[in-house]
Amino acid sequence: YYRLTEPAFVIRLKELEEAHKQILPKDNPEFLKPFIENDQFNANIIVGSPDPHGPEKARSRDGYYGIDLALFIGSFLSYTPMPSVRLDTEVRDDDLKKNLIIIGGPIVNKITAEINRKMPIFFDQDLQWAIHSSVSGNTYPSDESGLIVKSKNPYNHNHHLLLVAGKRYSGTRAAIIGFLKKFDDISKGNVHDRSIKAKVVEGVDLDSDGLIDSVEIRE
Repeated sequence: YYRLTEPAFVIRLKELEEAHKQILPKDNPEFLKPFIENDQFNANIIVGSPDPHGPEKARSRDGYYGIDLALFIGSFLSYTPMPSVRLDTEVRDDDLKKNLIIIGGPIVNKITAEINRKMPIFFDQDLQWAIHSSVSGNTYPSDESGLIVKSKNPYNHNHHLLLVAGKRYSGTRAAIIGFLKKFDDISKGNVHDRSIKAKVVEGVDLDSDGLIDSVEIRE
């Protein structure tokens, strides 16, 4: 008959890989306020619809990248929040008067298109939607460029918005990665004026697999 000689065993199917765990601050970072208050989520997340919409009949792919951002924000919450995600085609006026987290550029998210020119860094349609900074005067035409802006909500100045977007979906991916990997730098504000919470990042494909996996901060 057979019997166990050890209390447990492990099967390794491949070589072990080094894990990278982000160490999060104990308290909610100031940059995430008022989107998180008292460990509770206090905002609406608006993503572009995956169906054709807008003047260019665009389909959004940016919303998928927002899952990583949501996981990051969720790490600061002490409870399970109610559903707070809205498609840009379904959002109501009352939804816009709250704190907002907007994901995706003006081509695929009509709310981004509405508030675009009110941001210190915005997408310039006359320059084929290149990112233009009114802080530095610089323009960033690359599809892999993205922006991260925290400002007052134009629909209700008593609340704030966080815009994470790119010219194309690759730029939005870069902005999300920048937010996650370089959060401390993002929180410090623009290098030309620290009081303005607006950054530009550019995606980099370090391992040459065709996907952006890191970013460089441009300002």
